[in-house]
Amino acid sequence: MTQRRPEAFRLDDPHVVLVDDDKARAARGTVRVVPEPERFDLPVPATPAPAPQRRLPWGTLFWSALGGLVVLGVGLATTRLIEDLYARTEWLGTLGAALAALALVALMVIAAREIYALVRLASIEKLRARAEATLLSDDRDEARRIVRALGSTFATIPALAHARSELEMHLTEIIDGRDLLHIAERALMAPLDRQASQLVARTATRVSIVTAVSPRAAIDIVFVAVAALGMIRRLAALYGGRPGFFGLIRLTRHIIAHLAFTGGLAAGDSLIQQMLGHGVAAKLSARLGEGVLNGLLTARLGLAAIEVARPLPFAALAAPKLADIAGDLVRRRGEDGREKSAAED
Repeated sequence: MTQRRPEAFRLDDPHVVLVDDDKARAARGTVRVVPEPERFDLPVPATPAPAPQRRLPWGTLFWSALGGLVVLGVGLATTRLIEDLYARTEWLGTLGAALAALALVALMVIAAREIYALVRLASIEKLRARAEATLLSDDRDEARRIVRALGSTFATIPALAHARSELEMHLTEIIDGRDLLHIAERALMAPLDRQASQLVARTATRVSIVTAVSPRAAIDIVFVAVAALGMIRRLAALYGGRPGFFGLIRLTRHIIAHLAFTGGLAAGDSLIQQMLGHGVAAKLSARLGEGVLNGLLTARLGLAAIEVARPLPFAALAAPKLADIAGDLVRRRGEDGREKSAAED
């Protein structure tokens, strides 16, 4: 292949000849120019996935129909009871109608509180999702709206009044959205995180002691379940959730899903370090070791509850670790085990 020296020429020069084929010949003394086709790397339009076909929710229909039948049955039984009371004496029928009306009013109040609690939990979940998106987008206006929503959520906590007033001053300053959320997290979440960690540590210690001295496994199961549900309710109330019965069920489902996603209930690295790093298997009796394990699992459940109930994700602050909350638990149980073994000797 022959190499040509670089040359300069004008396109309107009559000696410049355009040819379609690189192998085509041109007259002597002319310059041959072969145009190349333009190439565009255009994105290939993706074929939209077919929409999933919605199936009839038979389970929802079953439980809804069954609930309707139960409500109708209770209503008919109450009506018959009041009619029978009126058939006996008028004052008994009046008393029965008044009690039924009182029960209906109480049920309506309870339902309203449950609905309010569910709405409040949903608002905190949306607030956390908005905060996670704002930490990525660094949107200043959205961060200000989130901080104002946090201020209204914690408006009833007197200990955070000074922090809320400082955040109101920061809202008028030129601060990036991500930095504003970091300031809000340090001001509002830090004291609540300390209280939440102390609450989880106390619950884990209580579970460890009770399950270590309890003579029945059934008592252990009931106590651990009651303590865990109470801890979840108090943590949610601490972060502004205030869950009711159905709200507690929903929050517990989210916590279990979080644990399943992160593998928290499995024998993870932190749990193995707590158990093996302190030599629990060699220092404690089987009963005390079981109590320590139950306490550690309760502490892990509490950590997951903190992450789920918290209205802001952990960004500026570090999430509490199992070693920070339950480290003294293992040391305390180890000292109890040594004292017990020394007393037996």
